[in-house]
Amino acid sequence: MSTASTRVPQQERSRATQARLLEATLDCLVEHGWSGTTTTVVAQRAGVSRGAQLHHYPTRAALVTAAVVHLTERRAAELRGEAETLPTGPDRLDRVVDLLAAAFTGPLFVAALELWVAARTDAELRAALLPLEARVGREMYRLTVELLGVDERRPGVREAVQATLDLLRGLGVANLLSDDSARRTALLHAWKHQLAALLTPAADPPGSARH
Repeated sequence: MSTASTRVPQQERSRATQARLLEATLDCLVEHGWSGTTTTVVAQRAGVSRGAQLHHYPTRAALVTAAVVHLTERRAAELRGEAETLPTGPDRLDRVVDLLAAAFTGPLFVAALELWVAARTDAELRAALLPLEARVGREMYRLTVELLGVDERRPGVREAVQATLDLLRGLGVANLLSDDSARRTALLHAWKHQLAALLTPAADPPGSARH
């Protein structure tokens, strides 16, 4: 068998190994937190040898940040897929906010929060996490603009979109320790009305000229 013909199966096995490691890392972060997510535990959970784990991800920081990137990309693709079924009329904004709110209560958010807290006192993790968080923040912002179908060049739109993401992040944190669904629902209902007003282009004043 030629080298070229064996390379593809090897690459496929390598990708499969990486996927198992990343999924196991996310599961460990959610279940055991940062302190319990050791490379040894992750390798055992993934059914991967310690040597294979070190080959793909030589440090714990590299492993967990790769896992967050993996889930971020997967969740963004899922959100775009879900958005294809959304209405195009006035109900779209409500549904988009609900979709985004769910993203701040799922496994990615829990895993990310574990890393934020740990990075406060872990210099290696912080160095790996800062550029990742900047990238994730930009991508989430772009995705929100895309899903809402708004023109971010209009005054106030950028701030309204960012305020929405900040609000959803805060509500996600509040929901971690206790069931905050009633307060969460009321706040989101109020914010949806505010957001609709902020994102709707102002009508021309009476008697103004149109060009």
